[in-house]
Amino acid sequence: MVNLPAIRAGRPTTPSPQLSQRQVSHAHSNEIESESAKRMRAVTLSAPTAAPPGSDVIGDVVGDFGIWQLRTILIIFLCKIPAAWFMACIIFTGPELYPGSEFTCDTSYLEGSSGSSSNYSISDNQCYVMDEATGSTTECEQFSYVSSFDSLIMQFNLVCLRDIFVAWTQYWHLFGVLVGGVLGTKMMLGISPRSTYCVGAVAQIVCGVVTGYARDFSLHCAFRCLSAVCCAIMFTAGQAIFADITAGMHRIGAIILYDTFWSVGVILLPGLSSFFNSWSLIYVGITFPTIMLIVLLYWTPDSPRWLLKHAVDRFSIDNVEQIVREGAAINDRTFKIPPDFRQQLDQLSERLKAQPPPAPWKELWVGKRAKTHMIAAHLALAFFVINFMGMLLNIRSFGRDYLVPNTIAMGFSEIIGCFLALHFTLKHNKWKWQCAGVFNILAGILGCLGWIFTNADQMDADLKVSLWMIIATIPKAAVSCAQSMILACMNELMPANKKPLFVFSVVTWARVWLLSAPFFNVLKKIDTAMSLTSYCVFSILGGICTSLLLTPRTSVAPVVPPQAVEQCDKKEQSPLNAPVWTIESDVNNTRL
Repeated sequence: MVNLPAIRAGRPTTPSPQLSQRQVSHAHSNEIESESAKRMRAVTLSAPTAAPPGSDVIGDVVGDFGIWQLRTILIIFLCKIPAAWFMACIIFTGPELYPGSEFTCDTSYLEGSSGSSSNYSISDNQCYVMDEATGSTTECEQFSYVSSFDSLIMQFNLVCLRDIFVAWTQYWHLFGVLVGGVLGTKMMLGISPRSTYCVGAVAQIVCGVVTGYARDFSLHCAFRCLSAVCCAIMFTAGQAIFADITAGMHRIGAIILYDTFWSVGVILLPGLSSFFNSWSLIYVGITFPTIMLIVLLYWTPDSPRWLLKHAVDRFSIDNVEQIVREGAAINDRTFKIPPDFRQQLDQLSERLKAQPPPAPWKELWVGKRAKTHMIAAHLALAFFVINFMGMLLNIRSFGRDYLVPNTIAMGFSEIIGCFLALHFTLKHNKWKWQCAGVFNILAGILGCLGWIFTNADQMDADLKVSLWMIIATIPKAAVSCAQSMILACMNELMPANKKPLFVFSVVTWARVWLLSAPFFNVLKKIDTAMSLTSYCVFSILGGICTSLLLTPRTSVAPVVPPQAVEQCDKKEQSPLNAPVWTIESDVNNTRL
């Protein structure tokens, strides 16, 4: 019998020529396909694809946020520091003077009528002079001062009933903020934000020095107003720049944290003031750091989309191209620059120029919940800005000996409030308005508790001031939280064509009412708790209005051009779209 396994085992293992040829051909085909796939994949990874029509090439190239944006934001944020100094400097340029020990009524001006000052007696507060012969009482018109610090009050005799003029100087500063915000917005209709920022910085240096050396009270108020105009122009133009080069939550976060550098300025102000013994030198000290901001403009880009929208020739587009390429290089995103980059910039410029004009103001009231949002947003921000500025100035009510720690405490409470607003926006975005509103209502109720110990004369002075500051800093943090959230997120409440006018309307309305903030501090003449309670009532009312806001939940799907849909479908059908391992160059190019 034939042993078949043995025969099979003895067969030669060499395949037939036809089979060998098929295997070699198949292997060669696989190798060609593999090499082709590698080449195509390398091209896909290395060569940028042209963006579909209608896309924003600037955002695609530089990204939403990176080192370039961070550097610009930090430079622009610095302008908030001198703005805070000019607003709050009255705390240290005009500290309260103690009657009897630091100022007394000088009755020498009465000697001309009576021949002697012995017939007059002076009240304990040094504000009134009584004629002992007739019993009539008149207001003292001339004072003598004994103080190591040459204050604004001594320069212009702002004591007794003239103390109201301290609030009057602050009024003119806040009026300057109102005018500066409007003027800066109008200037940017024809002047680029970076140039507007530079104009404000240079003018602020001139006006700040004149403000400090003005020896006429009216002239001092006028130039204090002009200094505030310049500050407002600077931070209005600065926000336009960093809001243009960031996007998404990074833009919202930047606007929310914008006021943290204002608070840094408030914290630094006591230390800066301690180096000077005259109110004029304090003004010089808070003015000249602005020179550094002008130097830092070298590293501050202009708003690229503003330049494209107002481009008049090819040199304007060249400038934008240079700005964006620099940003892409710093962010390590040069691989995102498409081959037709210049052409896409030209197309974006035409689209920006062809944008429809913003909706008229009366259309802001049309739409679902539009009336509620209009009324609530306008009232809420008005209450909060009055509270934000007024409560900081109100620390003068707690005594001159505690100005330094109280000012620093207020600054830190503002920073805490800004970060709380950022937390609510990022972690509780759906109910962020309600979180901020309830926080203000509870904090306002806490601040009204000052009436419990306002008449406790036997209480230790340090303990009493500490209690005042505790019930003042918590509402201050709540107000800072809500104000920064409204400024950053209120444009969510309106459609795209209504956003700019809505924001301008709300901010301008609030700054009009801000003019009343200094005069609420006069209520301290009645009781310290009275002025604090007035601000806490504003906090409660603002919290109620904020709780009425609600970001629309309807999302609009982005318009995708048909060419992009076709390209996307082809890409999904392609075998080259299969997942691949990330290579090192991809990680380096996208680490930001």
